Amino acid sequence: VELVESGGGLVQAGGSLRLSCIGRGRTFDTYAMGWFRQAPGKAREFVAAVNWSDDSTDYTESVKGRFTISRDNAKNTMYLQMNNLKPEDTAIYYCTVAPTIPAMKTLVDEDDGWGRGTQVTVSS
Repeated sequence: VELVESGGGLVQAGGSLRLSCIGRGRTFDTYAMGWFRQAPGKAREFVAAVNWSDDSTDYTESVKGRFTISRDNAKNTMYLQMNNLKPEDTAIYYCTVAPTIPAMKTLVDEDDGWGRGTQVTVSS
């Protein structure tokens, strides 16, 4: 089972990026899927998640109104559309899955099980 992130890059403040996360090895259509990020010298933090059953979403306060999470179960893929990016959004972004969104948020303290992530750098 593998989750592969892509879509990161270097962008100026105010710009946009779309991250993708594709699942390989099994389907995740009955799991919540979500994104975390970790900036240099800082702890990993929850960013956004989408539920499997009703596509309900949850976002950390700092990205509300700027980021949109979505999923395509047919493609076993999740997306994070990031608009109006800010320098404080600079981080490595990781995707993950969990049975529920509350369960996913408990993963923030896990050191193992993360993929390579995708680097997002926002210049001022």
